[in-house]
Amino acid sequence: MTTKAELVFIPSPAAGHLISAVEIAKLILNRDERLCISILIMKLPMDFGIQSYIESLSSIPRLQFVDITVDETTIAGFMSNKETFFMNFIQSHKPKVKDFLNNSSFSRSNSRLAGFVLDMFCTPMIDVANEFCVPSYIFYTSNAAFLALCFHFESLKKEHHIDTSKYKNSIEELTIPGFKNPYPSKFLPRLTTDQSVMTTTFFDSITRIKETKGIMVNTFAELEPLPLQSLSVPRIYPVGPVVNFKEGGHGRNSPSETESIIKWLDDQPESSVVFLCFGSMGSFEIEQIREIAIALECSGHRFLWSLRRPPTKGQIGLPSNYENVEEVLPEGFIERTNEVGKVIGWAPQVAVLSHPAVGGFVSHCGWNSVLESLYFGVPIATWPLHAEQQMNAFELVKELGLGMEIRMDYFKDFHGNDENVEIVGAKEIESGIRKLMANGDENEIIRRKANEMKEKSNAAMKEGGSSYASLGLLIEDIISNVS
Repeated sequence: MTTKAELVFIPSPAAGHLISAVEIAKLILNRDERLCISILIMKLPMDFGIQSYIESLSSIPRLQFVDITVDETTIAGFMSNKETFFMNFIQSHKPKVKDFLNNSSFSRSNSRLAGFVLDMFCTPMIDVANEFCVPSYIFYTSNAAFLALCFHFESLKKEHHIDTSKYKNSIEELTIPGFKNPYPSKFLPRLTTDQSVMTTTFFDSITRIKETKGIMVNTFAELEPLPLQSLSVPRIYPVGPVVNFKEGGHGRNSPSETESIIKWLDDQPESSVVFLCFGSMGSFEIEQIREIAIALECSGHRFLWSLRRPPTKGQIGLPSNYENVEEVLPEGFIERTNEVGKVIGWAPQVAVLSHPAVGGFVSHCGWNSVLESLYFGVPIATWPLHAEQQMNAFELVKELGLGMEIRMDYFKDFHGNDENVEIVGAKEIESGIRKLMANGDENEIIRRKANEMKEKSNAAMKEGGSSYASLGLLIEDIISNVS
């Protein structure tokens, strides 16, 4: 009987991270029958759609999901401190992981533990892997440029003892490994310049990433050659684009809602629609919504707009659909734009981006959204909100020439404290939409590059492609842990 190599996946408790983890797990299992995978699920108190997503997955051979969520009382004890909540949440699951490993024997008598595959935010679990004498690998759900930036700032802080908070609100331009252009300080992710417990914890996790045996990065060699060349330790495996292109069960629309959206797109001319969508966490206040509406109406372009209600102020939560969108839109907007536009709630993003009627994407530049857009060759207009999205926007526009700017230095407070967030005016938004959808020379260059990257993106994952080969090398390394 052949000994199987068992991998334990521990993704972050957020839908985007879990879905990417499931997709890379499926790719690994499809490539080698000697491998089994257990995905350990940690759930946050808020409903991030994780349970319904797991239930929607049909039975996948050699893959099991194990709920290791700690009790609500334990989680509630962390809730009072937003800065330390997430890392305390991860730490609290360590005993559950040990229990699983000690009690299950994986329920597969002919398998041996070959390693842990950890989300970039789950580095405390390296301790558990070490206890069980197996290596850890990271599945890095963002891109190689952000990893290069993080390693650079970790070195500045910990080896050169530089206080990186001096770059906050600075006009300085920085030289960062992996970037060909000077990088403006104003585009730096807040976590790299804040003086906070969260920032310290974040860079501690970056330090720990270096302890692992390898890092799978959700990118491909043809997209990010320079950042990938700048990374050397640990071993880097570009394995992307890893995205759920079928969209399956994690969508939050009923079949009839999705059908209505696709039917509307079917009636539009090819490449005529601009799609506006800001991710599962993206939403705006009424003043900003009205500026977007004015811009869309004045632009004259056909549009599909995913408009979501912000969570309650000061609370961690997800945006939701409006019961009546007209309450936040300019009076008469729906009637005046009825012939050319459609306002929706949750968007079936993959189905929309893959539709021939879509000619441009106004995006928050979350990395999954960027990969989906590139996979279907849709040019992007950047409007980042949180996390590393400003850096993603800079990479798209300045480094790769695959997008154009609405804003790149827009920051929205992750916890909904938006009193100081600048309103982007209708004229600026309209200008960005017009440039995105225009037929001029600049736009033609971006469209050509987007189409070229579409071909390269598709080829990377096929047999003989760069990411296909990289995943093969990773699997060989995993198997060597039990041979």
